[in-house]
Order: sequence, then structure tokens, then C-alpha cells
Amino acid sequence: MNNLLIIGAGQYGAMLKESARALNLYDKIDFLDDHSEEAIGTLADCAKFTDRYQCAIVAIGDADIRLAVTDKLKAAGYEIVSFISPKAYVSPSAKIAEGCVIEPMSVISTAVKVDRCCIISSGAVVNHNSVVGEGCHIDCNATVRSNQTVPPKTKVDYGKIF
Repeated sequence: MNNLLIIGAGQYGAMLKESARALNLYDKIDFLDDHSEEAIGTLADCAKFTDRYQCAIVAIGDADIRLAVTDKLKAAGYEIVSFISPKAYVSPSAKIAEGCVIEPMSVISTAVKVDRCCIISSGAVVNHNSVVGEGCHIDCNATVRSNQTVPPKTKVDYGKIF
């Protein structure tokens, strides 16, 4: 049994569920969400599901919440997973930490370090030798130039260059 719990049933959660199903890695995938009828429980219930779900990921846009909930899940005993689309390019020398989402058509170049709980959206490029701090969101078609350090919880908006 290899089951996944996605925290947040909104737009990121729906995308992650779709991606996880396409990868065929999990037997069962469900949501926890405080405001969704599709969810099997609320955030406060997360410790109740450790016997049925081994893996978890937080699909919430707010970096502070994403990081705090990831810590809570880890303390409860979940394995925090990352999703890397098979349609993304990730250099073999890049390091992707736990809880990250690397969307289709994004590029993570040579010697890049992406810290925990980051979202690298479709079309984003993180050029060589850069560091993306924890909780960052590099949005669609944004670019992180080579040898840059993106501070934790930074959002690089659509089409911007950092």
C-alpha cells in the first residue's frame, strides 16, 4: 500500500492529484482541506490518517502555511514527497528538496539547489548554479538568472527575471 495525502484541494491540489495519477505511483490519493467537500477530512485531522497514507505533500500557495503544514505532517510521521513532472528538465546535478512541485516545461539547470516546499511553475527557468530558498514560488515563464540566490518565501511573478 502506497497512498498519498494532498493537503489543499484547490488549484494546486487538483494539479498535483492529476500529476500523481499520471505517474501511477500511488494506490490511493486523497485530500485534506478545511473548505472542500471533496476532502476526506480537515487539516486538524492529519494525524488520524498516518495508518492509511504514508506520503503527503502540501498544495497551498501561501509559503508560510505551506512550510508550517509540511512541518506538522513530518512530525506526524508522513514521508514528505516532491513531484517532478516527467515533462520538466531537471539537471542530474540539481538538488530538489522535499515538498517541491516542479511543473511541466520548467527547467532546473546545472548545480541548482531548490530548497524545501518550492513551486517551480510551467515554463519557469532556474539557471545554473542558483539557489532557490525554501517556500519560494517561481511562477510561469519567470527566470532566475545564473548564480543567483532567491531568498526564502520569495515569489518571482509571471514572466519576471530575478
